[in-house]
Amino acid sequence: MTEPFFTLCHHDTACRARAGVLNLPHGPVPTPVFMPVGTNGTVKALTVSDVEEIGFGIILSNTYHLYLRPGPEVIDAAGGLRRFMCWDGNILTDSGGFQVFSLAPFRKIHDEGVTFRSPIDGSTHTLTPESTVEIQCALKSDIQMQLDVCSPWETDYRTAENAVQVTARWLDRARALWLDKVRGGYDGRLFAITQGGFYKDLRRQSAERAIDADTPGIAIGGLSVGEPPEVFAEYLAYTASLLPWEKPRYVMGIGTPRYILWAVEQGIDMFDCVLPTRTARIGHVFTRNGTIALKKSEYERDFAPIDETCGCKVCRNYSRAYLRHLHKTREILCAMLASYHNLYFIERMVREARQSVMENRFLAFKEAFLAQYEGGET
Repeated sequence: MTEPFFTLCHHDTACRARAGVLNLPHGPVPTPVFMPVGTNGTVKALTVSDVEEIGFGIILSNTYHLYLRPGPEVIDAAGGLRRFMCWDGNILTDSGGFQVFSLAPFRKIHDEGVTFRSPIDGSTHTLTPESTVEIQCALKSDIQMQLDVCSPWETDYRTAENAVQVTARWLDRARALWLDKVRGGYDGRLFAITQGGFYKDLRRQSAERAIDADTPGIAIGGLSVGEPPEVFAEYLAYTASLLPWEKPRYVMGIGTPRYILWAVEQGIDMFDCVLPTRTARIGHVFTRNGTIALKKSEYERDFAPIDETCGCKVCRNYSRAYLRHLHKTREILCAMLASYHNLYFIERMVREARQSVMENRFLAFKEAFLAQYEGGET
């Protein structure tokens, strides 16, 4: 008998937090799961061996960037993105919609799709719901996302309503082609994306359309787009409450401990963000007592590890003083070591959160973790 795509293992009795497993073509992935971002087919400053060593079984890559360079034809000829980048685990690819729509002055949305100018050479391109499925199939993505219209913070009602309607129509078209690909042997799953801005009736309407499409999973879009934290928490909880319990839920673009743990509390299974590696490249590293900036003079003679409680190879071998020296001299090794540590920190936190769910103590874990983390130095 074929394994179900998503297996629910346990539900914390005190909240919506849950633990499960995504049964994917390139290995099972326990949830909740944080996915490191490998925009251009690489998690910045790390090798795939580093990523695997930390414990990740799935990474996210960006359809938009890989479409522009090196192009899906090159990656398809290499045997897919996994073989191209020498990664043995699973890959989720986004549709490129968020990147295209962030280029507001350089794109135009129409019924067929979205036309935009490349920031690389100024050439004109059009992405459609069908072409994004084709590209992600060429990448051989284990999970692919539909093309959607993202509504930023403070979008007016009419614009957000139009985004919901366009996203729903594009979902139907993406799903039709995806099903054809599946019948042809493609084993990747398609996720619908909900939108709706910060209007609850539109959120409900978008969720209903996504549910009707019956895709293997559903992503919550249009969050962490500039809104205040309390608004994020409100609309996260509301939208999550609308989604089917038996399917995996994914919130895109969240990477702080508070946002991740808020998401877990609401029954979110998947999340990703560039934050851990982006902050590492500017010399900011995570500790249980908060984020520290290595540039500060107080670390010049601090020969302790980044975090005394961390078991990663960076903390076992290197000091804050050495990392500060690397940062001040602009050595590439600083970005490499800090990125490794930051991703290890997030992976460990999520793994501990999962264990707390299994033991019906997630809320206590969340409160204790955030009290310590947010009481520290930033």
